[in-house]
Amino acid sequence: MKTRIIAKLDVKPPYVVKPVHFEGLRKIGLPADLAKKYYEQGADELMYIDIVSSLYQREILYNDIEKTANELFIPFAVGGGVKTIEDFSKLFHMGADKVVINTYAVQKNPEIINQAAEIFGNQAVVVNIEAKKWDNWYECYTDCGRIQSGKNVLEWIKEVEQRGAGEILLQVVDKDGRQRGFDLELSKKVVEGVSIPVIVTSGAGKLEDIKDLIKYAKPSGVAIASLLHYDKFTINDIKEYLSENDIEVSK
Repeated sequence: MKTRIIAKLDVKPPYVVKPVHFEGLRKIGLPADLAKKYYEQGADELMYIDIVSSLYQREILYNDIEKTANELFIPFAVGGGVKTIEDFSKLFHMGADKVVINTYAVQKNPEIINQAAEIFGNQAVVVNIEAKKWDNWYECYTDCGRIQSGKNVLEWIKEVEQRGAGEILLQVVDKDGRQRGFDLELSKKVVEGVSIPVIVTSGAGKLEDIKDLIKYAKPSGVAIASLLHYDKFTINDIKEYLSENDIEVSK
């Protein structure tokens, strides 16, 4: 199985930003410009997450999403502030191929996963998990890693799969933006805990981190932000390195 290398844009409109532990945002650039850049570098997919929409309780900014979608000819996943089936529908209309949901499904109504999967198909529904580690378990957080839910990550992944989610995006609050490696143990548990694809993000600081994650946890995809945003490596650099280390990626 080829591992997908995905570019991830954390957006605080109008800018792509890079948080550390979901805090301390640093401006990187405009989403449409970065989408075009990573698409041209060979990204397999692009993820656009409005990280403050749920937190600020504001509307989804559809124009920015449409502008970004216009730069892409690869799968495009969009999330942030999704609360209704109409939101899903509008995002698909603006050019999204998949919609990412977290806060509303965790805190208010998990049934939205069932409804969306039934209407748009499982492949179109991605559940974003913001995991935070306690002594011996991981809790699902929402609202950009700020609000506790009391839900156990390893139980929630099974529930979202049963409800019809087609994919999981795993983020780890304590690792995010630190560039010190992924949470390998949790990644492996999540990948092995469900039969749907899992994309892992939060932690790439060097190429070895990505290699170690893929070899140990075998996710379907790895979503990269800091390494790309700070021009440490291009998507092409990442893919070449992985190929040299016997990891199958698309050219």
